Amino acid sequence: MQTIDKKKAATLIEQAETITFLTGAGVSTASGVHDYRSLSGLYQGVEQPEYLLSHSCMIEEPEKFYSFIQTLYHPKAKPNMIHLKMAELGRIKDTWVISQNIDGLHAAAGTKHLVNFHGDLYDCYCRKCGQNVSAKTYLLSDCHDRCGGQIRPNIVLYEEGLEERAIELSIEAVAEADLVVIVGTTFQVHPFCDLIHYAANTAKILVINQTAIQLNRDAYFFKQDAASVFETIL
Repeated sequence: MQTIDKKKAATLIEQAETITFLTGAGVSTASGVHDYRSLSGLYQGVEQPEYLLSHSCMIEEPEKFYSFIQTLYHPKAKPNMIHLKMAELGRIKDTWVISQNIDGLHAAAGTKHLVNFHGDLYDCYCRKCGQNVSAKTYLLSDCHDRCGGQIRPNIVLYEEGLEERAIELSIEAVAEADLVVIVGTTFQVHPFCDLIHYAANTAKILVINQTAIQLNRDAYFFKQDAASVFETIL
């Protein structure tokens, strides 16, 4: 990857006509939402966190599942500059955001074209009757007061498959972009990281991240907090 400065990174975004952002947990840390695997992440000190976020745990040990899932919620978190600038870009040019995040902040910022690749914590429903339930209600109890069924958030748990529509939209958005911007992610989780394979040969790739990532093609790399780039845009 070719390392560039903040001005060059901002220029690439400003000059692009069609942009697809691929975002990860690093986009939301400025909003007070913890990532997963860093030293201060949600997984630190937790035994078998992947199991606690699995379909098996939800079915076989619902109390453990519910107890851990509650730690993922940050109801007071607000969209930060990165979320807001991406949403603003979407109002003036062809822009998509494909996010691994389940915190709902891209939607709260008003992003027009959005794929929550792994779902949304704030979209909850009863597994028994299928009725939608507010996240506020879910955080009080995982038992549906109308039918006694188990409430769950509409996120992709370990052992569960992704929604086909989410995959299709994501592939299309990446394929049509003349600039793909990877922001705030180690880009190691499959199949999210595989989306880059669908970028056109003529598309430019920009990585804005605290650490370098592995890619199979040329890319520009800005090694710093993404907020420092987005604060200079528009």
